[in-house]
Amino acid sequence: MKRTYIFIGILFLALCLNAQPWEMDNSVFNPSGVPSFSFSQPRFMDLDSDGDFDFWLGNTNRPPLYLQNNGTATNPVFAPGPDLLSGIPYLASEIAVSADMNGDGILDLVTGGFSGLHLFLNSGTNANPVFTESGGYFSGLNVGLNPVPDVADVDNDGDLDLVVGLSEDGSVIIYFNTGSAAAGNFSENNCQLLGDIGLYAYPVFCDFDSDGKQDILCGRDAFGFVYYQNIGTATNPVWEENNTLFAGLGMSTYWNSPDLVDLNGDGLYDLVYGTAAGPLQYYVHNGTAENPSWQQNTSLFGGVLDVGGASNPVFYDFDGDGDLDLISGNQLGYVKFYRNTGTAYAPAWQEDNSYFANIHHSIYSAVTVGDVDADGLPDVILGDLNGGLYFYHNTGTGLIEQSGVLPAVSVGGWSCPRLIDMDFDGDLDLVVGNEAGNLFYYQNNGTPYSPLWELVNGFFGAIDVGSDCVPTFADVDEDDDLDMVTGNLFGEVQCFLRQRQLWVENTTLFSGIETDQNAAPALVDLDHDGDFDLVLGDYDGTFKFFRNLKYSGSVLNPPQNPIFIIDGEVTVTWEEPLIGSTSPFEHYKIYLDGVFCGSTTENIWVFSGLDTGVAYLVSITAQYVAGESLPVTLEFIITGNDDQIVQPITLTNYPNPFNPSTTISFTIPAGSKGTLEIFNVKGQKVRVWNYLPSGEHKIVFNGCNEQGLPLPSGVYFGIMKTQNRVQIRKMALVK
Repeated sequence: MKRTYIFIGILFLALCLNAQPWEMDNSVFNPSGVPSFSFSQPRFMDLDSDGDFDFWLGNTNRPPLYLQNNGTATNPVFAPGPDLLSGIPYLASEIAVSADMNGDGILDLVTGGFSGLHLFLNSGTNANPVFTESGGYFSGLNVGLNPVPDVADVDNDGDLDLVVGLSEDGSVIIYFNTGSAAAGNFSENNCQLLGDIGLYAYPVFCDFDSDGKQDILCGRDAFGFVYYQNIGTATNPVWEENNTLFAGLGMSTYWNSPDLVDLNGDGLYDLVYGTAAGPLQYYVHNGTAENPSWQQNTSLFGGVLDVGGASNPVFYDFDGDGDLDLISGNQLGYVKFYRNTGTAYAPAWQEDNSYFANIHHSIYSAVTVGDVDADGLPDVILGDLNGGLYFYHNTGTGLIEQSGVLPAVSVGGWSCPRLIDMDFDGDLDLVVGNEAGNLFYYQNNGTPYSPLWELVNGFFGAIDVGSDCVPTFADVDEDDDLDMVTGNLFGEVQCFLRQRQLWVENTTLFSGIETDQNAAPALVDLDHDGDFDLVLGDYDGTFKFFRNLKYSGSVLNPPQNPIFIIDGEVTVTWEEPLIGSTSPFEHYKIYLDGVFCGSTTENIWVFSGLDTGVAYLVSITAQYVAGESLPVTLEFIITGNDDQIVQPITLTNYPNPFNPSTTISFTIPAGSKGTLEIFNVKGQKVRVWNYLPSGEHKIVFNGCNEQGLPLPSGVYFGIMKTQNRVQIRKMALVK
């Protein structure tokens, strides 16, 4: 599983696809809204000329991303803006800085990348830039591969000079502009070697001490920073290393690429730097130029989940608290654990790798979790670059590697295991993807307590996804079997529906969803609304979330028209919710005076042993996958007289039970009109007599519905309603 350059763009905007309503929402794994890219390089500028700082986010996977400040100069809020550099090859632009390189008052673009230094002139405006390369502009410079540039007027002659950090030897070189502000000229004959700080130097200009002279701060292929303070004059710079001002910063991250910018409007330069892993680090400057005091801010760019490369997510309630936690392998071969500290409906994440700290084999780990021995504790199976599998038994206090549990598996280079009950027999089977793009199915022919995995040849037919196959399983088409979604090296997502014994590719359900490299999908109902969402890991080490909009918690209709009858016991029934709820129905929940009594899928509940002379409040809700509806309520008082309610009228039937008919007798008070309705125990109205006048009535109910069709045996409720009175009578049709 090697690092491969692939020219595929990243999808940032919300999707609403024709076949399946997907919406991209990366705030689930990145509340800051700022993406995390491997080898991130932030460079700040006010591109849209609105008085606050925006920035370019350079990286090794795509052209720099434009992050627009939608807040203010003192309270920035960054979010991806238009993809302004999508037409620039990313091999030419791992990093970008903005500067007016031709003196027209509009910001141009200087980039560095695999193919060297480049200048892209802006023929548009700052707000709507149009970048076109000025070919050969830096052709006289020997800066090698992946140079890192910045520009500033270091000699106060009115034109922009250039500093370049070299990748292979770590040199920091100043190139003095011998041309003009409108037509720069840079050559090896007019340069100064500032120093050698090791491999991969990342220099930026800044007048950190506010003395009118350009200082230089450098990151590198190591921890920490190197600071060159300008102790010369504005026209004759002399740089001297002074590492006290940034001492202790960047010591826990590698390949630190810094920029200095005042993000809170206090006149002091704050420090923002990218890292090899990707997440941006932000330190607010609270001291003075001579004696800076740094305070880390983890909210502006913080919160992003990044495993450090090659994320490969699975979800499992590992801590048993009722919500799904996130477990992932990573590029270095470790297992990352993110505890869900939110809820089953709204997850939040807290990293805690301590329980998995002893797991490590080769690099590029892939993990799956399941209780393979039915002891109530989730166990772990790990795959890695070598293509083997490793079993870790959960003892309740730790994970211990055990041999002899897994079959002798060797699937070739790189193994990606997934535990799933594929044959619905109550035990966990094992599916393994490999580097060649193939899939292997090991059926558990043992028991839930003692697995015996045996290879089933040909189970996945001729499926070959190309390379680095990562499978995930769920009933995508809701036909009561398990379908499969796979990712591959090229960032593609493919769907295979299970149709009897065949796997049939579906090219529409996930059309348009991809990532840049090494797509690692996981199907999971992460917002608990009844449909499977898609989480996508990738080579960068981050996670993308695609919300499935088929179901949601926006409309959860409650039950309707609750009624009751007191006949020794209190029987409550109700009608089904209105159609139009946006999540699948599960059951009804019953409460008496606010105390939960139980749940049922029927439309009836019976209360026994209630006291007479006491007022009771019954609440009934509909429980959906996405949550609980508002309650529908009714009140009653047990008077000690069967079939009597607060405002009784006489309602009887004879015979009861009956077959095939019974006579229902009642009296409607003078000056009133009434309605007689018959309901079954599901709350469905089966017969009705409307607009009955005042006086005595005897209606024969013949056991048929409104269409004249015979009703089945069972309990029915006759409900007599007038303007201000209701009476209920329970009847039994027995055939």
